[in-house]
Amino acid sequence: MISTETLNKNTENIDITDTLGIVTLINNEDLTVAQAVQKALPQIAQAVDIISSNFQSQGRLLYFGAGTSGRLGILDASECPPTFNTDPSMVQGIIAGGDTAIKTAVEGAEDSAELAKKDFREKNINKNDTIVCISASGNANYVVKILELAKNIGCKTIALSCNKNAKMKDFSDCFIFVDTGAEAISGSTRMKAGTAQKMVLNMLTTASMIKIGKTYKNYMIDVKPTNDKLKKRAERIVASIANCSEETALKVLTENNYDVKCSILRVKYNIDAAAADNLLKQHGGVLRKVFEAMDKELTGF
Repeated sequence: MISTETLNKNTENIDITDTLGIVTLINNEDLTVAQAVQKALPQIAQAVDIISSNFQSQGRLLYFGAGTSGRLGILDASECPPTFNTDPSMVQGIIAGGDTAIKTAVEGAEDSAELAKKDFREKNINKNDTIVCISASGNANYVVKILELAKNIGCKTIALSCNKNAKMKDFSDCFIFVDTGAEAISGSTRMKAGTAQKMVLNMLTTASMIKIGKTYKNYMIDVKPTNDKLKKRAERIVASIANCSEETALKVLTENNYDVKCSILRVKYNIDAAAADNLLKQHGGVLRKVFEAMDKELTGF
């Protein structure tokens, strides 16, 4: 039996426990999730290298899943444009059963190989794309078929599961197994398994974006300021990295449509927007590489 489907001895009396006791039992189980993810870090790192390499070849990252797993893929994908100013097509989440399944369970969707074929075909997937399938059991026909189709056209494939014997493993270049064990409520994989999946997906996109230059140090330099909070963050980032006042940062950001990297270079090197854009293009948009090149040019070392 798959471990997520087994009965949890720690919580067998949860239904006759007081409210504080219930949430304490759930929390105690959740405390084990980070340790389980930690054991999978080598495989997670391997997956990040695959994803970031394909990003450099203009490939996309496509998450596929059913139920909770599919929703988590959509969530992670939807957070990439505001966080890293990526095109919405760069990271996508696809759920078995389509948009309806985001809010309402679609009967039989996770068991349908035909739905997998349809979704795969509609995404016009090519060998530069990275396919990540997410499933607690790793046995749903939908995700297994997606991985099989991807392998057939030469895509790099990654499988994320809480079952070490998942069928997905047979079609994955990288198999991420997170052993979360029995759930507090038997079989409710939206709990520990879902938490583990969210943690792993955060790592996959965040680490991949770091590797392609979407951050400088731990600054979110490609943030897309779509609200006041993010605009203020952009101002603080420019002020800190370019060593200027927030008033100056606001002025330059306003002139440059809140392009953080361009604004930093304009202030730091007293150049115009065209020159800043040219520097970024020369160095693949990686701010640290621009700094290194400019420091060498200015100092001769």
